[in-house]
This record gives sequence, structure tokens and C-alpha cells, in this order.
Amino acid sequence: MDLNLHGKTALITGASKGIGRSAAEVLAEEGVNVVLVSRTQADLDAAQSAISARHNVRVEVHAYDIADSRNVDRLAAQHPDIDILVNNAGAIPAGNLWDVTEDRWRAAWDLKVYGYINMCRRFYAEMKQLGRGVIINILGMAGERMDAGYVAGSTGNAGLMAFTRTIGGAASADNLRVVGINPGAIATDRLVTIMKKRALDRLGDETRWEELMKPLPFGRAGTPQEIGWMVAFLASDKSAYTSGTIITIDGGAANRGPMF
Repeated sequence: MDLNLHGKTALITGASKGIGRSAAEVLAEEGVNVVLVSRTQADLDAAQSAISARHNVRVEVHAYDIADSRNVDRLAAQHPDIDILVNNAGAIPAGNLWDVTEDRWRAAWDLKVYGYINMCRRFYAEMKQLGRGVIINILGMAGERMDAGYVAGSTGNAGLMAFTRTIGGAASADNLRVVGINPGAIATDRLVTIMKKRALDRLGDETRWEELMKPLPFGRAGTPQEIGWMVAFLASDKSAYTSGTIITIDGGAANRGPMF
């Protein structure tokens, strides 16, 4: 299917690894010029080299921490005419109400919750001036399936779901669209780290982490590419009547019992 995205430009945060990297790869395959943002220059350089080698598109990188709103302003000044914004940066730590300290809670929310909000505020304004644009927020299933052992993430993702639905519901007045994706368990480095900790806690051996994946739908985690494909579809005119909603990609896990 031709998504008719060739020649457009997408800015992706958290783009050097995992879901962000895969979204960049899929968009580049569709002929989209990509602007990759993350905090680690070396990882960005590796992603830039790999994508440039495979696809005839422009690939730019910025080693910015979007928890600092001044970097959000810099990005908007440098790229005021993007067509697609994919907010993906941020990893909120696991833990219950007593495990996650105030400092860790605030630092995580500065990057993901307030980072997403600030990116939307700045780039929505630019897109409104242009009269076009799509914002895709990568959120997380914990926002709809609450987990007391992931209280900071559940609360932050639920807030971002409400934020996405709120601005997405009004965006048609500006000829824009805002949507969200709630990935379930996705096979990223971060998931492996989480599962190793759970294997250590539950089984006394972190090397047995793959055993804990068996209850997942289809007996596996999702792939970053599966999220990237949905990003590309939502960014395209094939999804032109989609705004103010959240797409859950979790194999049906949200409608089942406990996964792990």
C-alpha cells in the first residue's frame, strides 16, 4: 500500500533505539525525511548511518534532552515546517508508591509527561500556521490497565491519554490530527531489563526472564516494527479521519488477566 508520504518530514523523539528507531526506519522506507532526537549522540550517529545507508532520504539528528523546555524551543526554531511529530522519548521507572522517590518521579515526568506536552504545544502552534500536520504520541498500555507496581507510569500515561484525546478532539478545527498509540509488551532493550528484574525477584535467576514471556498473547512480545507500521499508517492520509483517539497494540492483553 502506497501511503503517499514521500517527501514529507517527520521529527521523532527517543529515536535512536526501540520503537522510535523503528518508526524512523518505517517512515524513511516510505520516503519520509526524518529528524531523529535523543539524548545520546553516539546512538543517534549509528541510527543516522544505518537509515541513510538503506533509504534515499534526509536524516538529521539532534542530541537534545527534551525534559529541558529550552531544547523544545530549539527544535521548533530549527524545524518549524515538519509534517509529522512522533513523541516517543521517556521511560518512567517501575515501582510502587514507596519505591519511586519524588526526585525520580519528577525527573521521569519532566521527560515524558511534560516533554510530550511541551512538544505538542510548540509544534502544534507551528503546524496550525501551516494548516497541516499530524502528531502521534507513543504512550503505554499501563495508562489503560493500571498497575500499582508501575504507579508513576500508569498515572503519567493515563494523563497523556487524556491530553491526547483532548487536543485531538479539537484539532480538526485547525486541519490537524492528534492520535496516540498504547503499545503493550514490546521487545525492546528496556523490556528485557524489566523482565530480568522480574525473573530475579520471582525466580531468583535473571537469566530465566524469557520464561515470563510465555503468558503473553501469541506467546511473544510485540516488535518495535509493528508499532512503526502503525505510526506510518496513522501519519498518512489513509487515516485522515482519525484524531483524538488511542490505538492499543498489545495482542489483546488489555482484555485478559494478568500478563506476568
